Amino acid sequence: MSWLYSKSPRVGNGYDVHALKEGLPMWLCGVRIPSEKGFVAHSDGDVAIHALCDALLGAAALGDIGLHFPDSDPKFKGIDSKKLLAEVVSMLEYDIVNVDITIALQEPKLRPYIDQMRETLAGIMGIDKGQVSVKATTTERLGFVGRGEGCEVWATVLLMGKED
Repeated sequence: MSWLYSKSPRVGNGYDVHALKEGLPMWLCGVRIPSEKGFVAHSDGDVAIHALCDALLGAAALGDIGLHFPDSDPKFKGIDSKKLLAEVVSMLEYDIVNVDITIALQEPKLRPYIDQMRETLAGIMGIDKGQVSVKATTTERLGFVGRGEGCEVWATVLLMGKED
């Protein structure tokens, strides 16, 4: 890696969406959320961690989550997405400056879980909770999110070259 790229700030964004289905568990940012519906997915369906992984990988120019953890590989069936995030963080040659995540979900309300989500993500990434922002919003009953059919998540990260 050239000196210029290794020391420059790197911004990445990630996006993911998962359908909701009754009877499945709901995991967001590594936290189990009490809900009658959960995410349809090959892994545990943690749509927020998936978006975060894509943001981190994108900022480091390392591809995307599908490249490293394809849903066609049976070894990732039902995998805890916290393990995927830890693996992504281990690939980085950069320090994580901050993480900003926005979750669009009609229900349940996520405010009671935000601090636990921030702490969980910070612990996995080895950074301070103050470097992790998690926000939740609804879509005012508009679109597939508003109809309770799914969840969308956007993640943005800032990376900086590691200190020598």
